[in-house]
Amino acid sequence: MSRIGGLDLAGRPCLVSDSHNPKRKLPLTVEAFSLDEPAAPAKRWIGINQNASNRYVEHFLRAGALEPIAGRPREVRREVPLGSSRLDFLVDDRLYLEVKTPLVQIQTAVPDYVPRLPEAPFSSTERSLRHLRELAASLSDHERAVILYCLYYRNDGFRFYHGTTYDEVLATVDACRAAGVELWQADFEVTPESIALRRCFPLEEW
Repeated sequence: MSRIGGLDLAGRPCLVSDSHNPKRKLPLTVEAFSLDEPAAPAKRWIGINQNASNRYVEHFLRAGALEPIAGRPREVRREVPLGSSRLDFLVDDRLYLEVKTPLVQIQTAVPDYVPRLPEAPFSSTERSLRHLRELAASLSDHERAVILYCLYYRNDGFRFYHGTTYDEVLATVDACRAAGVELWQADFEVTPESIALRRCFPLEEW
């Protein structure tokens, strides 16, 4: 965990979980880090475990906490085939839901004492754009299609990364939104004890 969001995180406080799996080479997983000083008594945490994000979303879906997006679902299916992809959720056979946990940029205030790393070229958008297009195509068979951007820290609203494929991303997003694909954001709060859903809302700008 040395490069997330273009930041040098060496020596930053972090939260880890233990897999208790003796077969893993590294049994610990970094769940979150803090931009606060190590001695700060009350730290704010930035969650970075992308592999756990679907698990969290499924929990809040089934609990009805994502009601603005999905109502109170009767059925939640995981890893549903669509075109050449497998999308994260199919809810009540009427809503495709794809979960994204963007970490290329940490979209919050960064203190001056946290070093930044030289910006690296980023163009790995093919998979995301394919998901967008296939979600748009699914609307002939399903009532709704949603991409949910999950941010595990305080922020001012998700914005797409201005990388080397930015224009292509925006053009694809525009076309898919015109076809009916919805973009939503969910904000979570991470503490050493829990993950809490704080709000979810449609993304009107990007």
